[in-house]
Amino acid sequence: MNTARAIAAAVNGGAPARAAVEISLARAEADTHNAIIRIHRERALNAADAVQARVKAGEFLPLAGVPIVVKDNISVRGMPATACSKILTGYVAPFNATAVERLEAAGAVVVATSNMDEFAMGSSNETSVFGPVRNPVDPTRIPGGSSGGSAAAVVAGIAPIALGSDTGGSIRQPASLCGCVGLKPTYGMVSRHGLIAFGSSLDQIGPLTTTVDDAALCLDIMAGTDIHDSTSAPRQHVALAPMLAGDPIAAIKGLRVGFVPEHREGLQPEVRARLDSTLESLRKAGAELVEVHVPHERYAIAVYYIVATGEAASNLARFDGVRFGHREDADSLHGMYAKTRASGFGTEVKRRIMLGTHVLSSGYYDAYYKKAMAVRRRLCDDFSAAFTKCDVLLGPTSPTTAFKVGEKTADPLTMYLSDIFTIAANLVGIPGISVPAGSDNQGLPIGLQLQAAQWGEAALLRAAAGIAALGR
Repeated sequence: MNTARAIAAAVNGGAPARAAVEISLARAEADTHNAIIRIHRERALNAADAVQARVKAGEFLPLAGVPIVVKDNISVRGMPATACSKILTGYVAPFNATAVERLEAAGAVVVATSNMDEFAMGSSNETSVFGPVRNPVDPTRIPGGSSGGSAAAVVAGIAPIALGSDTGGSIRQPASLCGCVGLKPTYGMVSRHGLIAFGSSLDQIGPLTTTVDDAALCLDIMAGTDIHDSTSAPRQHVALAPMLAGDPIAAIKGLRVGFVPEHREGLQPEVRARLDSTLESLRKAGAELVEVHVPHERYAIAVYYIVATGEAASNLARFDGVRFGHREDADSLHGMYAKTRASGFGTEVKRRIMLGTHVLSSGYYDAYYKKAMAVRRRLCDDFSAAFTKCDVLLGPTSPTTAFKVGEKTADPLTMYLSDIFTIAANLVGIPGISVPAGSDNQGLPIGLQLQAAQWGEAALLRAAAGIAALGR
């Protein structure tokens, strides 16, 4: 399938809006990776016809006729939104998420809903009630999580854009393991209205795409303040995609690229080799390489699994079988709550709810949650200091390439360490992007992560475009 920009240019130029949509629908129906859990054929074709009418009337639409896939925790009006959990069985979204509303206003067409880890809790897309997603590059391997279905849909050519959510790396890690671009914006840049919450101070909606340019185009449309989301930042968004015009390699000259020496430790050899060779390529292209240190990053995993589980326990308390979703019958209200939540939530979600309830409980709040928030503040200071020395930070997205399906499901701690390089960006609220950077000796994709200061998406995307060009 063509890029989103190419499809929109064709439709704005007179090509039928249904063309790319019908191809996307056919590929979604032929999906063999379990990336797609619902196909919205009638809705998509009606939307394509509406786009056609708007273009015929003389309207220019930046995403005219572009098929998009939406993760199952992002609301699409009139469609089920279950976060791939039994407990939300039967729930239908009564409104569009703001991100979806803005993309559809720009001409995008929602064709399908993608699979995900239940409530976005997972690093391998194996906790979904709909079963695991398979990596399109090698179906014996996981696609990453929690937005594994979205990444697989893009790499399999089902759609040029898929929406994901990123709470601790859930866009960037699957992008790395599947071999596409995954962008997590600055916290507050994209409205969370319509996103089923996991960790409210961490969650952010972002795109998975085949190109950096498409990611920038999609972000430009979604970004901006929203009266429905008090955490969306009240600031004017400056268009990012036009900044990528011109020679992407020439734009690298003079860029200060930071690297953390400790990020080379514990990596799969091919991942480390690709990181080193990319840094050298950037140096040769005129970038200034700067060694920086983030002292408190070694505590990020511990801090994350206190903060995230605490917020999850609070957010998921609303799912009780009373107002919507799955419900078990019982002789008492308390019994109904207990039976509904016991049968409605999967093992990983229950684990995180229990952890979160523990760290927020009387007698443990000061020992765990309060200390974690203090270290989070130190981590913010570390990154602020690092970005006085460099424009972007380059490092690995994941310590390894995609592992086998079932390989880590019995070892939660090892699974959690899959996100060791991505969670800091969520704790600090900075933007991050994973870009494809070759493959290992088994042909499995390797991704590299770029991070920038808050609202530093311009430098982030220019650097990402440069790395993508250097890799061609």
